[in-house]
Amino acid sequence: MAQRYGGKYSPEGKPTANRSTPPAYTVDPVGARANFMFLPAIVLLFTSLFQGAVGLGFGLAGAGALCLGAWLLRGGLTAEAEFNARKVARRPAVPRKIFAAVLAGAGTALAAMSQDGGLAAALIYGVAASGLHLAAFGIDPMKSKGMEGVDTFQQDRVARVVDEAEKHLVAMTDAMKRANDRQLTTRLEQFQTAARTLIRTVEDDPRDLTAARKYLGVYLQGARDATAKFADIYARSRDQKARSDYIALLDDLERNFAARNEKLLLDDNSDLMIEIEVLQDRLKREGVRLD
Repeated sequence: MAQRYGGKYSPEGKPTANRSTPPAYTVDPVGARANFMFLPAIVLLFTSLFQGAVGLGFGLAGAGALCLGAWLLRGGLTAEAEFNARKVARRPAVPRKIFAAVLAGAGTALAAMSQDGGLAAALIYGVAASGLHLAAFGIDPMKSKGMEGVDTFQQDRVARVVDEAEKHLVAMTDAMKRANDRQLTTRLEQFQTAARTLIRTVEDDPRDLTAARKYLGVYLQGARDATAKFADIYARSRDQKARSDYIALLDDLERNFAARNEKLLLDDNSDLMIEIEVLQDRLKREGVRLD
């Protein structure tokens, strides 16, 4: 459905307050190359229909392997993008991109067998396909980063809270689609940017979880419920008072999230300065002078 553009200089638009955090736009990590990997499976499926019973069996198996490999590749690229976006992250538990390369090779070998190819030729094709797959898409991150000195139990607690917070943010985006208002969608994205900034701060230092847990849990859940109720009301009546009240709610939430994030960063800096001072005093007692 077409949407009317609204903004500061639109005929019916109203100036919006200046925001310190612009909306975040992310690029889909999957891309056309990964989606293209489903095409060989479809082609093999149709061509194997005319190869007899044995050829059909190999063809169906190969198409299934290629399709599963393409699906795993999509998940591997998404997991890699999330890994790269974080300063502290564990390596993916399942090496999806490597498994996808193996399945691509197996699917190619089965495709060759379905076309009456010999076993030696099928193996050569399979190994070549796996190698080309790895060259094109790479392998999964094999080592965790930023985990030195991090309590893994605390990191698991943070991961659970972060996953729940992300679900709330996604639910807010889905609910706002019912309102069909471009300005409100942009305003919601600005708040979500502030919320995700706080999330990244907690991920970088799991010790901040206690201070931020209410924000990532109770406050985001309340914002999710308020967004869903507002979207339903606004979609039916286009109530301007409800719209202004909802914008005021987002303004208040964004200020609170930004203030909490700033306080956490200041506390972290204070802890660092204390550790530096303690280290300097200890070195002085040991007779070590710092120029």
